[in-house]
Parts: sequence; C-alpha cells; structure tokens
Amino acid sequence: MSFNRVILVYSCIVFFNLYSCEDTQSKKTKQGVIENEQSISLEKSGYQNDTLKTKIKDKTKDTSVLEDEPFKLTNKNMKSFLLQYGKENPETLVRINTKFGDIHIQLYKESPLHRANFIYLVKQKYFDETFFYRVAKGFVIQGGNSDRNQMAHKRHDIGDYTVPHEPITGLKHNRGAVALSKQWVNNPSNRSTPYEFFIVIAKQGAHHLDGEHTIFGKVVKGMNVADKISNVPVDGSEWPKENIFIKAEVIR
Repeated sequence: MSFNRVILVYSCIVFFNLYSCEDTQSKKTKQGVIENEQSISLEKSGYQNDTLKTKIKDKTKDTSVLEDEPFKLTNKNMKSFLLQYGKENPETLVRINTKFGDIHIQLYKESPLHRANFIYLVKQKYFDETFFYRVAKGFVIQGGNSDRNQMAHKRHDIGDYTVPHEPITGLKHNRGAVALSKQWVNNPSNRSTPYEFFIVIAKQGAHHLDGEHTIFGKVVKGMNVADKISNVPVDGSEWPKENIFIKAEVIR
C-alpha cells in the first residue's frame, strides 16, 4: 500500500468517528430540547410534577384489596356463631316492656341456639323497632315485626338465616310457653324464623303446635300483661288497630 493511500484511509476513519460522535450528541441535545418543551408545555397547562406523580400512583394502586364487609348471620355461619355467643352471653332472663306493662321471659338452656339467638337480638336492639303485631284472641300473641321501613334494613344488617329445630323432651305449648315462629311451606325440618316469637295465651294451651315449633322459654312474670294485649281491638288480619311497641332488655 502506498504512503498516499495510507494517509487517505486514515483520514476517512477519523472523519467517520467525528461524524458519529457529533450525531449522538446531536440526538441527545434534541431529546433534551423535546423533554424540556414537554415540561414547559405541561407547566403552562397547569400540570405540576406532584399531579403527575399522584396520577401515576393512582394507576398503580392495588385494587385487589377490598374493605371488610360487615358481619352478617347466614345459615352457614349461624350455628358456630350462636354457640360461641351463647358461651360468652349466658343470660336467661329477658324483660319485654310494653305500654301495658312488663313481661318477663325465662329462657331454656336446653335450646342453646334459640336462647343465644334471642339474647343476641335483644342486645342488638332489634326488638326495640318492633311491635306485638299479631293478636289471635284466645290463642297467641306474636311479636318481633313491624310495618316500619327501618325493620327491613335492620333485618338486612343482622342477616338472612333460620335456626335449626331444638325440641326439648316433655315441653308442650302450654299457656305461657314462648316459641319462635316458622315457615310452614318447604320446611320439613321445622327450622325457626329467628326474628318473630309468640306467647301462648290459651288457657288449655295450643297442643296442636307441639313438635312443630321450638319452645325456648316461658313467661315467669306478666301473664296478666300478655292477657291485656290479647284483648286489644284488631283488624281483619289480626293486626292490632293501635301499635303495641316493644322494648326488650336482658335482666340476667
């Protein structure tokens, strides 16, 4: 290779390297200008860095973690909950207050789910929103419901469930017996509706109901009050013409 050709090749190499470095630097400079222009444009539009950071943070927020839903009773959790609640709340005497006076109900330990359920509802102030809403003269008086809008909300908050039948050997629907009502259709196991209870008024008892309902308590004081309620005027559906409000509290 001649000296002149070596000089020519060397010159080409140097020229190529200089051109390559200048092009890289030019791209960096142009990119910086673009980024700077975008930053100025955002600032003019009212977007600040903190706003952008907030937007990015919001997009990356973990939405898989939901807030805990409030506890509600269901047929799946009802038994375990009531058994545990019954251990922690062993009371067996409840006072039902009405404008006619007080009715004291002694609860049976032999029906643990029904006893715990009744105590739970009393302590949740459920019955304080209800009436003695049915008076079947000479038969029973029934409480634990009302026609108020808040009643549906209260039941919704507590839960949708029924209580398994807990028959106590030898117990019958004698006068003063307290039992939970039940659905008569599609209920072969005689599960109780948890919210509505009745007191037998009939002097001869209501023995055609024996075995059909769970008797979970008896009136030990205030049957005269129950009799007064059983004699109030009612409409064609056995609903008292004047509301008989209930207030319930645990005595011991």
